[in-house]
Amino acid sequence: MTARREDGYHVLQTVFYPIEWCDALEVLPRQDLSSGSEANRKSGDEASSAETEDKRISWRQTGIQVDCDPEANLCVKAYRMLQGKFAELPAVEMILEKRIPFGAGLGGGSSDGSHALLMLRKMFELPVSDAELEAMAAKMGADCAFFCRCGNGMNTANNGDRMQAYYCDGIGYELEPHPLTLKGKYLVVVKPPFGVSTREAYSGVRINRPEIPLKELLGRPLDEWTGCIHNDFEDSVFPLYPQLAKAKATLYERGAAYASMSGSGSALFGIFDHEPKDFTTWFDKDYQVRGHWALV
Repeated sequence: MTARREDGYHVLQTVFYPIEWCDALEVLPRQDLSSGSEANRKSGDEASSAETEDKRISWRQTGIQVDCDPEANLCVKAYRMLQGKFAELPAVEMILEKRIPFGAGLGGGSSDGSHALLMLRKMFELPVSDAELEAMAAKMGADCAFFCRCGNGMNTANNGDRMQAYYCDGIGYELEPHPLTLKGKYLVVVKPPFGVSTREAYSGVRINRPEIPLKELLGRPLDEWTGCIHNDFEDSVFPLYPQLAKAKATLYERGAAYASMSGSGSALFGIFDHEPKDFTTWFDKDYQVRGHWALV
């Protein structure tokens, strides 16, 4: 956290890095709702479904349940944004399988909303440039631009190029490609059984502009990161949730070359030189733990 603007936004030095943890979003033209999609025909899954007041969107969510009105979901908000620009936007059916935990600092909701924009643009061949789409996404969340831009074939700017890290010195959407690569490293991501609200995280964070920009520090060898790269949110969040400090210590005790909280939390990640054994057993059963080789 390097500054706070007059409009209340906080200025960050941060890096966005893609990981292998995703939701599943399906968007279909709304034609015959009586038959539904394959996702709608599933039985035995916990699900919530709704139809918006104007009948333009049929909404269904499975997986992790989020207790909110469909209109508050970023996928529906994405449709509304495009509907405001294209009044005759066709009606759709949206099915979201929620797998990324919320309140985790992993950008799950932002990813969903951003990909809804990308999918709707492609599905209905809307004349919206990448820059326009990112500007719309930024209204949903400052981190949405990363998900609009990073590693998917629906983005015309990168022509479906490989995923990569992006550096930001701003409120979240001022992105520039960064050469950071963790190829050959193994990532372990752990999410405790609680989240950290954005308001909670930002209310206690202190302004701290480093002498050396994060962009340069990321170029140092990984084994030097612990001494020079620090997530400022940890200073305000860890005293509220000591379990997070304990989880981070566990990652280091198990051999992580570097460990940190992800964004404003509550998820943490550890970077390992090899795939550690039995890492899913390191934490209590109500913790979600995932691991995979680095993508970029």
